[in-house]
Amino acid sequence: MKAAYCYYISTMQISDKDISFMKRALTLAAKAKGMTSPNPMVGAVVVKNGKVIVEDYHKKAGEPHAEALAILNAGEKAKGATLYVTLEPCCHKDKRTPPCTNAIINSGIKKVFIAMKDPNPKVSGKGIEELKKHGVTVVNGILEDKAKILNEAYIKYITTKTPFVILKTAMTLDGKIATPEGQSKWITGEAARKIVHQMRNSVDAILTATGTVKADNPELTARVGQKAKGKRQRVKSPIRIIIDPNLETPLDFKIFNLPPETIVVTKKQAIGNRQKAIEQKIKALSDKGIKIIEYEGERVDLRWLMKKLGEMEITSVMIEGGSSLNAYALYDGIVDKAVFFIAPKIIGGKDSIPAVGGNIFRKLEEAVMIKDMKVKRAGQDLMIEGYIE
Repeated sequence: MKAAYCYYISTMQISDKDISFMKRALTLAAKAKGMTSPNPMVGAVVVKNGKVIVEDYHKKAGEPHAEALAILNAGEKAKGATLYVTLEPCCHKDKRTPPCTNAIINSGIKKVFIAMKDPNPKVSGKGIEELKKHGVTVVNGILEDKAKILNEAYIKYITTKTPFVILKTAMTLDGKIATPEGQSKWITGEAARKIVHQMRNSVDAILTATGTVKADNPELTARVGQKAKGKRQRVKSPIRIIIDPNLETPLDFKIFNLPPETIVVTKKQAIGNRQKAIEQKIKALSDKGIKIIEYEGERVDLRWLMKKLGEMEITSVMIEGGSSLNAYALYDGIVDKAVFFIAPKIIGGKDSIPAVGGNIFRKLEEAVMIKDMKVKRAGQDLMIEGYIE
């Protein structure tokens, strides 16, 4: 990747201004974080004579794409201009909006800088070839690594049809998430909790289990505060998914009575053995608009569940569970990224609850490895994030 990037710089003479304009396009794209699923986040900047004449970004699935919006606003000024776009322009018609390659070609834009190819098989490379065929100069790969990180959930979903999974947990310095009695509020401080709400605002769904829900009766919503200049950030609370094998979560709990949508994942009972109370609970949940997903066996296969969620166009999931769910998520191999908040506290005690429980990993060589790890402060706490190898 780095060698290819150097090749572009040496042969295409990418300037500091080109990099600056693409950075601006990436910043614009990120403004729609959490709002475009199952589409990617895309930003576009139209430049003429070294100056930005118009810029825009894709705001929501089904609405015009970034390139189309920018070109529409540029009008006649787009002739002879250069377009900087964070993702390869689409060229197929199997969607709700027209192909962006047509808009670019018809606008008279002469050169297009692209951060990364679209991994969607319907587009990948085809959009670039369509532009070249009509005489548009294309430079691909500028700030590609940053573009891929921005759309990591889209890339995972469009290539595997399963969601990008983030495992989030908050623990003490000695690795505990709760006391023996289950007390866990609040391990981390306000700054860390604000970051978690931002994270919720960026994903399609939160996955948890009934033990966590029964302990705290949480809303599991994204509560994002005011931004600068009095403008409130666009907020989209994620779908809540609760693994509840025996339907033990009380019907009057917040997750069943407050928006947004809730999905319950429960064990399929044998027809002859199903208790009447279970049938009544399922009906009561259904009457509240709660979706039910049933699985076979004693424990839900989380890989199977991710496939089911992918079929529902859920592109990203954040796990906010307890010790057991964290362990099984790692064991089943569904986690792409881990985010751990570590508070400067020590609970101690062999009966205190660890961040990852169970007896799944018994040898050091079986330990899950983290790569590309980043560490930063979140108020009094540490935030450590990285990708699962």
